[in-house]
Amino acid sequence: MSLAAERLHLSVPATSRALGRLRQTMNDPLLVRAGRGMVPTPFALRTAPRVRSLLEEIERLRRPAADDPSAWHRTFSIRINDALSPVLAPRLTRLVATRAPHVQLRFMAQQSKTVELLRDGTLDLDVGVVDPGPPDVRASVLFADTFVAVVSAASRIGRMPRLDLDELCAVPHVSASRRGLDRGPLDEALEARGRSRRVVAVVPTYAVGALMALEDDVLCLIPSVLARHLTERGVPLRVHEVPVDLPKATVQQRWHERVEADPASLWLRAMTQEAVGELRLTDAPPTPSPPSAR
Repeated sequence: MSLAAERLHLSVPATSRALGRLRQTMNDPLLVRAGRGMVPTPFALRTAPRVRSLLEEIERLRRPAADDPSAWHRTFSIRINDALSPVLAPRLTRLVATRAPHVQLRFMAQQSKTVELLRDGTLDLDVGVVDPGPPDVRASVLFADTFVAVVSAASRIGRMPRLDLDELCAVPHVSASRRGLDRGPLDEALEARGRSRRVVAVVPTYAVGALMALEDDVLCLIPSVLARHLTERGVPLRVHEVPVDLPKATVQQRWHERVEADPASLWLRAMTQEAVGELRLTDAPPTPSPPSAR
């Protein structure tokens, strides 16, 4: 209690009285003794993210907004999937560093697609291929991408003019899956034709899958935006179109409705859209002008 009182700049008796009022208001003990210390109740743990979000909202109301992003001193947390992080993160970082030199971007791996981190303010933005979200999560489409097959440029298949269905089924495949899956839309498309493929390894990211494809006659399907990024930077991969129809992957940016009109969030979303515009994608929406932070 004394440590909490010190952090709150209150006396120990005043802190104890404040806790008593909170307990009465919330109809819950909130903190209970455990040995020589205190631990939060399940109710306190469950409501802590929402309380933190409300406190941050109050602090934003108290703090006057700066019109100029170059004067901001803050960090944005962005969850991004592994196919996009090598491509989008450098471009977005360069744009932000140029226009807001005191802003730091913290990119987080997409270990899951839960929206709770957007709700509690841990995440400012979520970028990737996601399922339709709940009503309190807003989204905008950044672009749609296709999957391509990559192999070593020096391999037998890498020297072929194109990849046909027989070779696609014959060559060993590496499956890139965050969840460890060895099946996907390609298997469904092949089964519709009475064919199948052989998956010899499953890796957690597309980047690792692309590196494994540098070995002779091993194939991996990766998003075309990542394949283009790697080959333009001299990685010796050959990119083949997949000889079956596969669904496109729609990449979105998502944010919580509580920051829908927040100037900083608006600016970050515009920067992300502009960074995507640098990718020269035919399926990318037009890049809007960044809004004024006012």
